Amino acid sequence: MSDGLVHRVRDSRAEPEGALVLLHGRGADEHDLFPLLDHLDPERRLLGVCPRGPLTLPPGGAHWYVVRRVGFPDPATFFPAFERLSGWLDAFLGDRGIEPSRTVIGGFSQGAVMSYSLSLAGSRPPPAAILAFSGFMPSVEEFELDLTGRSQIPVAIGHGIYDPVISVEFARDARARLEEAGFKIVYQESPMDHTIDPGFLARARTLLESALF
Repeated sequence: MSDGLVHRVRDSRAEPEGALVLLHGRGADEHDLFPLLDHLDPERRLLGVCPRGPLTLPPGGAHWYVVRRVGFPDPATFFPAFERLSGWLDAFLGDRGIEPSRTVIGGFSQGAVMSYSLSLAGSRPPPAAILAFSGFMPSVEEFELDLTGRSQIPVAIGHGIYDPVISVEFARDARARLEEAGFKIVYQESPMDHTIDPGFLARARTLLESALF
């Protein structure tokens, strides 16, 4: 544990050339996306880590915030989770001597929401890239995403066309907003529901590699 967040680490084969942080979705835990570390970084050039969300809510599993309305995280739970995750990540990278600019942040569903938040908040250092699977750019009162000056961050967005949990319209909105701000986007809609398209992982991996190597 570091700063109160349970996490699972996958070591690099040699001295890490950066870090890959994957954040799970609602009701999952640090084990859920762990296998994706090897899909996205098969040569193990990066230190991989998957933290667990700080909340335990019905029907079970870990959560990053309370869902009252999709697209609009509950402020009372979002802000503490954001601060806790930010502190944990800073401590984790600092302990290992890895710069934020050498770190790729990604996630699924709620984890994608937190990835956008960590990467695009004006108070945070920009990462090397963002991987957003089946999520959305959050709207939270008194929380602003600062896209100015961050267009150097490449973003991979993958979403299911038939997603009944988080509509594909959220992915389309994120793409439009980021492209308008000058971001380079790798975007794919897949004929599936609320899940990660294995076929999109290769495109996400290519984006990761171009950002870091």
